[in-house]
Amino acid sequence: MAKRLIFGHRNPDTDAITSAIAYAHLKRELGEDVEPVALGEPNPETQFVLSHFGVAAPRVVESVAGEVDEVILVDHNERQQSAPDVDQVKVVEVIDHHRIANFETADPLYYRAEPVGCTATILNKLYKEKNVSIPRHVAGIMLSAIISDTLLLKSPTCTEEDVKAARELAELAGVKLEEYGLQMLKAGADLSQKTVDELLTLDAKEFQMGNHKVEIAQVNAVDVNDVLAKKAEILQAIEKKIAEKGLDLFFFVVTDILNNDSVGLALGSAAHAVEEAYGVKLEEHQALLKGVVSRKKQIVPVLTEALSK
Repeated sequence: MAKRLIFGHRNPDTDAITSAIAYAHLKRELGEDVEPVALGEPNPETQFVLSHFGVAAPRVVESVAGEVDEVILVDHNERQQSAPDVDQVKVVEVIDHHRIANFETADPLYYRAEPVGCTATILNKLYKEKNVSIPRHVAGIMLSAIISDTLLLKSPTCTEEDVKAARELAELAGVKLEEYGLQMLKAGADLSQKTVDELLTLDAKEFQMGNHKVEIAQVNAVDVNDVLAKKAEILQAIEKKIAEKGLDLFFFVVTDILNNDSVGLALGSAAHAVEEAYGVKLEEHQALLKGVVSRKKQIVPVLTEALSK
């Protein structure tokens, strides 16, 4: 069997990068020739995770078709979030926990999608199904992905399966779940040295919602005011992105990891959808989103509904 690349979405977060690594480890244990790669550099949170467990960051690639004929997607399925030339290779597997959109293949494939909080939770099941033990460093990065995607098991996306997997992986990794989790989230929430462009691209995804092209960027912060202090510059940068990409809406969400609320900045011709979706009034393009922390469950579905009317 020829070599295959495994990768997560563009502007990768902790789940996208660590799931590629963890799934590649499982595949290699099963005798398959695979390599985990990334569609972007690790963010500060992911860098902390990889360093903590002594795992090398995967090679960053800008395209895949020049290297392999077949690929495996983790933590995404939507084409606009994948490699720019993903349509030129054969997708043979998908392991994901998001909605399914803009995705089709010419041939049958292995598709594992479950409504859980994190791809790593699914991978934990796959290791068990294949009777492959999870080494400490792999357990550690898988645990970190769950902590990241569920905000230390507090996000509405978190399921009992995520909680169970996190506890199992914490034991295998030899860490205290709450203590390590808070340390990790705070490391990722230190945005003091980030430029405005970095803030808007750290964790940004494009979506097609009805007839509207939408980009949603999200960052976690201990104090949202650290980010909002740059509001004027952020709004200017967002307007530029809207013009360059032909977006109908750019929604920048700053999530308070201590209080589990978010502040949203919305610009574009479809910004009214944010007001309709959350029953709020945008004042100077800004609104408080009480209890909103999850892009997957509390932002994408409600905006999609508002923009599909």
